[in-house]
Amino acid sequence: MDAQTIFNINIESSQNLISPNQIKNELPLTDSASETVLRGRQEIKDILDGKDPRKFLIVGPCSIHDVKVAEEYAQKLKKLADQVKDNLLLVMRVYFEKPRTTVGWKGLINDPDLNDSFHIEKGLITARSLLIKIAEIGLPTATEALDPIAIGYFSELISWSAIGARTIESQTHREMASGLSMPVGLKNGTDGNVKVALDAMHASRTSHHFLGINEMGEISIFKTKGNYYGHVILRGGSERTNFQPEIIQSVEEKLKAAGLPQRIVIDCSHGNSRKDHKLQGSVFTNVVQQIIDGNTSIVGMMLESNLKEGNQKLQGDLSQLQYGVSVTDKCIGWEETENIILLTHEKLLACQKSLVRSH
Repeated sequence: MDAQTIFNINIESSQNLISPNQIKNELPLTDSASETVLRGRQEIKDILDGKDPRKFLIVGPCSIHDVKVAEEYAQKLKKLADQVKDNLLLVMRVYFEKPRTTVGWKGLINDPDLNDSFHIEKGLITARSLLIKIAEIGLPTATEALDPIAIGYFSELISWSAIGARTIESQTHREMASGLSMPVGLKNGTDGNVKVALDAMHASRTSHHFLGINEMGEISIFKTKGNYYGHVILRGGSERTNFQPEIIQSVEEKLKAAGLPQRIVIDCSHGNSRKDHKLQGSVFTNVVQQIIDGNTSIVGMMLESNLKEGNQKLQGDLSQLQYGVSVTDKCIGWEETENIILLTHEKLLACQKSLVRSH
């Protein structure tokens, strides 16, 4: 029997990929970058543990498609981070992979040239290079852990990661989360189901065995210790939002009943903004007010933000793309981002002063 009639009948081609070790030797982690990553991870852990009273904010473009835009955004965000560091820890959202309900551009790693050429090796090198540059200016980064193989090429540069709404029920992603070296946010499902995020928390806190690739690019069996810094992200659903006080209280009760830490991050985009970027600011303001009013379970928020507001479609002539505008979900612009973060900083500062006076 001809092997071609039974094996890989739908595979058109394959090629070997550079190993994680090779790309790390080509683009090594610098001392300053390492310090930023470790500090960012520890600060987020301290917030999750209740040792640090600040809140962390995951903020940045829906996806990275232009390295120059990302670098400019990082410089602006680092300056802002230094201004608000007393009560807010800013972590730049650097998402390289986009999960798709059907089809579409799958992100910088899969298609760095934005033209369906799928130069994945170039994408991995570009992603790692960008993460090093951002870390070297002292700004921690966050990403979505989507492809279990790709994350191994740059995970030591990430201070916080998320498991998204489309993959939260995946055993593969829950096992991966249990072995990641940074805190992991676990989103509720696209339909708004929060139970799947709680199930993922249980799973990610447990030791697992699974297949993956090691630093040499060899297929390996991994045993994990379990990740105790998993936490729920409420991102709303297709039919309803879930950032309201009564819903958050319900999630707190479910976490307590399950013996899980009552630590919640609110995604102000996606279902919670009904996919309208102009509503992100009002959701964010609502959540901040809940914190000021005494909520202690909300530890962080997420915002989709870019240099300029809105989004644009990827079309044939890439020279026509507007600089600083998202090619995936609509984002708020930098001016609005800066304003709401500075206003939040002032509100939290006033709240802290008021508490000091009352004591």
